[in-house]
Amino acid sequence: MDIESWGHQNPIKKESWRTVLALAYQSLGVVYGDLSTSPLYVYKSTFAEDIQHSESNDEIFGVLSFVFWTLTLIPLLKYVFIVLRADDNGEGGTFALYSLLCRYARVSTLPNGQLADEDLYEYKSDRNLSADRIGMSLKSTLEKHRFLKKILLVLALIGTCMVIGDGVLTPAISVFSAVSGLELSMAKHHHQYVEVPVACVILVFLFFLQHYGTHRLGFLFAPIVITWLLCISAIGVYNIIHWNPHVYQALSPYYMYKFLKKTQKGGWMSLGGILLCITGSEAMFADLGHFSQLSIKIAFTFVVYPSLILAYMGQAAYLSKHHIIESDYHIGFYVSVPEKLRYPVLAIAILAAVVGSQAIITGTFSIIKQCSALGCFPRVKIVHTSSKIHGQIYIPEINWTLMVLCLAVTIGFRDTKHISNASGLAVITVMLVTTCFMSLVIVLCWHRSVLFAICFIFFFGSIEALYFSASLIKFLEGAWVPVVLSFIFLAVMYSWHYGTLKKYEFDVENKIPINWLLTLSPNLGITRVRGIGLIHTELVTGIPAIFSHFVTTLPAFHQVLVFLCIKSVPVPHVRPEERFLVGRVGPKEYRVYRCIARYGYRDIHMDDVEFEKDLVCSIAEFIRSEGRGLSFEAIEDIDESERLTVIGTTSTHIDGIKMCEDNGELTHVDTEMIEIRSPEVPRKRVRFVVPESPQMDLSVREELQELTEAREAGMAFILGHCYVRAKRGSSLIKKLVINIGYDFLRRNCRAPTYALSFPRASTLEVGMIYHV
Repeated sequence: MDIESWGHQNPIKKESWRTVLALAYQSLGVVYGDLSTSPLYVYKSTFAEDIQHSESNDEIFGVLSFVFWTLTLIPLLKYVFIVLRADDNGEGGTFALYSLLCRYARVSTLPNGQLADEDLYEYKSDRNLSADRIGMSLKSTLEKHRFLKKILLVLALIGTCMVIGDGVLTPAISVFSAVSGLELSMAKHHHQYVEVPVACVILVFLFFLQHYGTHRLGFLFAPIVITWLLCISAIGVYNIIHWNPHVYQALSPYYMYKFLKKTQKGGWMSLGGILLCITGSEAMFADLGHFSQLSIKIAFTFVVYPSLILAYMGQAAYLSKHHIIESDYHIGFYVSVPEKLRYPVLAIAILAAVVGSQAIITGTFSIIKQCSALGCFPRVKIVHTSSKIHGQIYIPEINWTLMVLCLAVTIGFRDTKHISNASGLAVITVMLVTTCFMSLVIVLCWHRSVLFAICFIFFFGSIEALYFSASLIKFLEGAWVPVVLSFIFLAVMYSWHYGTLKKYEFDVENKIPINWLLTLSPNLGITRVRGIGLIHTELVTGIPAIFSHFVTTLPAFHQVLVFLCIKSVPVPHVRPEERFLVGRVGPKEYRVYRCIARYGYRDIHMDDVEFEKDLVCSIAEFIRSEGRGLSFEAIEDIDESERLTVIGTTSTHIDGIKMCEDNGELTHVDTEMIEIRSPEVPRKRVRFVVPESPQMDLSVREELQELTEAREAGMAFILGHCYVRAKRGSSLIKKLVINIGYDFLRRNCRAPTYALSFPRASTLEVGMIYHV
């Protein structure tokens, strides 16, 4: 699998039309399943108790008008035409918007950010536009006030938590609503014993399928969704023609006014049911990394939107001629289906409901990966299920957590009324957060006028605030579920982020100055041993405290010492040619280097063998470039004694150094080649192949020879194993967060990817207690 080829140079949006249409086809099964199944429960939830269907048809026509304009304004106008354009280099979701803002204004809470990161290709893209005076004023205000930065972070975390909550509730309501069609074929006292077990079995099957990956599920699920959309649109056309051809008149906004005037408070409270018609709209944006902007737009505009409008119009046409329905099912979806077609439609609906849950589950995986990469979620196992589309992932821990919570909600509530109230609040909260972030993106990233941003947030924010109030009023009737779930996940995420931040601040405050390294000499009993010592640290400058602790305990370190920092930057991808920042720590003869490996929040970390080879090659290339005095890109660091050079991975070294490792005789190479033979028989032989160039300086040759010998001797990995404790005098809340919350998460989350890939026999952990 060519991991490095998944970067910016191979984006999906530049693929051929054939690829775009194939992705649009897949997106029907992954992105739009949830939105497509909303006709199963919208009318039933709306007329559950707050309003009644009367002979005048004012209620049903009013609801149809609300559904039509809500679908038109929110998914079509807001998301398809505006929000999807705010992608973060092909990635979408709440955290992608936050990352975009962090790039254009320095509001990021990532502790180890550098000015050098702003020179990354994706960091600089589209920043050549100049903001107006008000935009610059807004930017400086956000950058100055730490409180505002925290507000933005909390907003992003709330949006993320509500997406996770929606990942619990959407599968429950989709599957439950589909299974409720069995009610028409059996007595009610039998139905209540069948509905919940069947729904639970289907949900378990759905979550079990997740490990096969989005790519396989997309091709498997897309035919089901297409069949479902054809089915509901055909039934809609039939009902319109057969029962009420004039139902199109209800699309007029005048019927919304009549509806609210007649129903008043009951009509306002029923908006929580109408809101469900846009459930799954956020998935269009959250799942953007799995597909492409154009493919998602095509699928919605030409397939999903017209099918849904026809389906809702058909249901309204049928109900406008049927006011007394002799069934406990009242005015649900299935009563509008011709009787001979009910069982086939029921089977398709159950399959479509399973597919409908896929969109939000996929979106949940995406947003949690983003949070984890940016230090706002505990580390989890991330499985990449496609070698072609970098965004298609599976997270086992989250998958099974969602399944358990989803089953608990289904068994606990046992009806669609309470689950729909809960789902509605989660959906509209995410949309409100997106609206708030989009208004800032319009000003800070797009450099449009503040008036446009105000109009955006006022127009869409007013609509969403109306639905939010209608959902919040039903807090005790099920809407408390997403609030509780969000509070739990928010506590987890903020505790992890706070603990990570405090740990880094401790590292910065206790880092060792360069002068301390210069005092180390053989006279003090310090010896240098063969090999490369790789010391992992979060610091981008200075010497970490664990190194002094290590040398004090064991007065020896390797002949080549590398301080390695693996950091995430607020961009989706870092191009391979910009992967490493390499510099020298202390005098040249000390053979101490600093290497910073940068990854975007969508990047995949290389495996240990390739990473080691790239790391050594990047140091060798730095030595050669420094010796030849090339005009490479150098970055002045905060510490004036260090200069960092941008070095790419081995695959980008077209005219640079290549490293070869083998156990046999070296073959002839038609370039200048440095061959090192160790005095002892090495486990493997290492050589650097250098392009033809002017005579190499003797000191550079010696340094490369020493690096080669060290590589042959082996590489040792020194990791800090820290125990974080709140220092004396800390507040009770800080002690609870650090000593209990963060410590519990640290002990139970997965180790960093790089730590898992290091050979255990070559790894040394240095324990320290951090009092923060």
